[in-house]
Amino acid sequence: MDVFAICILIFSFILLIGIGTPIAWSIALSSLFSLIVNLPNISSFTTIAQRMATGLDSFSLLAIPFFILSGQLMTHGGIAKRLISFAKTLVVNIPGGLALINIVSAMMMGAITGSAMASASAMGSTLGPEMEKEGYEKEFSAAVNITSATMGLVIPPSNILIIYSLASGGISIAALFLAGYLPGIIIGFFLMIVAAIWAKRKGYPVLKRSNFRNIISSFINALPSILLLFIVIGGIVLGFFTATEASAIAVLYTLILGIVYNEIKMIELPRILLNSSKTSAVVLLLIASSMSMSWVISYENLPQNISHFLLGISDNKIIILLLINLILLFVGIFMDMTPATLIFTPIFLPIVKSIGIDTVQFGIIMVVNLCIGLCTPPVGSVLFVGISVAKTSVEKVVKPLLPLFLAMILSLILITLIPEITLWLPRKFGF
Repeated sequence: MDVFAICILIFSFILLIGIGTPIAWSIALSSLFSLIVNLPNISSFTTIAQRMATGLDSFSLLAIPFFILSGQLMTHGGIAKRLISFAKTLVVNIPGGLALINIVSAMMMGAITGSAMASASAMGSTLGPEMEKEGYEKEFSAAVNITSATMGLVIPPSNILIIYSLASGGISIAALFLAGYLPGIIIGFFLMIVAAIWAKRKGYPVLKRSNFRNIISSFINALPSILLLFIVIGGIVLGFFTATEASAIAVLYTLILGIVYNEIKMIELPRILLNSSKTSAVVLLLIASSMSMSWVISYENLPQNISHFLLGISDNKIIILLLINLILLFVGIFMDMTPATLIFTPIFLPIVKSIGIDTVQFGIIMVVNLCIGLCTPPVGSVLFVGISVAKTSVEKVVKPLLPLFLAMILSLILITLIPEITLWLPRKFGF
């Protein structure tokens, strides 16, 4: 390993981020500077360009722009408000009912859109004003919305699990999707406990019980939206289509649903397509630049050196996993989820394989770690979407956010220490 080249990589990346360079360009340029240390300039430029281009040469990655588009169609297609109406009939006679509805709705929205930011935007703009009207503090509403929105990245379909599959060399996307259900539900359950305790202390109102007719009516209204989950995941698990094909089916289904609901007009489609294209371009540029850095890191034999270092500290897999969790939590504070997954998967995967940790379980552990990072400054994208929708500030939302953070950390510890939480469902389906 060339220590000087690695130092150039790290310090140039920190410097570029510090002066406000977009993260995708910071990753690509720091990779280039590191490579110039050992290779001629022209070879370095050519290598980085090739690695960025070949990094996107994957059929599985086609699923990402399709799922992004289906998420946009869902946001505009009236799906969020139908899911919220159904969630309201499920949460009764518990303090802080509207906060719990936010969490349950985010779980369902996440299970359909696979986007944390789409969930935070939809839930915040729909439920936020209603919670404020009922006497909830704006900061508490924002904190609940921010943390619960990240479950869309754990509960499938999830773009980040597709990216992890790519970075890991082709771990089954169906297995990863199935593995995300129980961890996502557990995180939601712990968030609901914290929200209910906080609401009880603050004296927030208890929702009235819905009658049977309302429950059935709201379920029927939400059923077409919920069916998408069974179509997409069921089709992948049963082998009817790949994740990429499922994403295309999701686009067609949500478009038809939005038109049937009369929520999407044909005149709005160009704007929806443009917004989806912008988001997809950002994500794919991040993937391309991250793949170049991942190659440079492998070229410098950094994964092997980190592996020897960590295994030199201890051969106890629990201690190794806890160390990796601490590193990923720290990384998540300063780096976006997509590049972090692409860069650190090749570093840590050989380590977890050598100590007997299932690669599917590690994928969920990594995603949950980085989900926590999305709720933290200075890079947390979901944090800033949540406070923007709620019209509040980071400083004000920190206090109610801390106990919800602790709930997510506790969930992470359980997922790390109990492999069956992630592996039981995939094994039941033969993965």
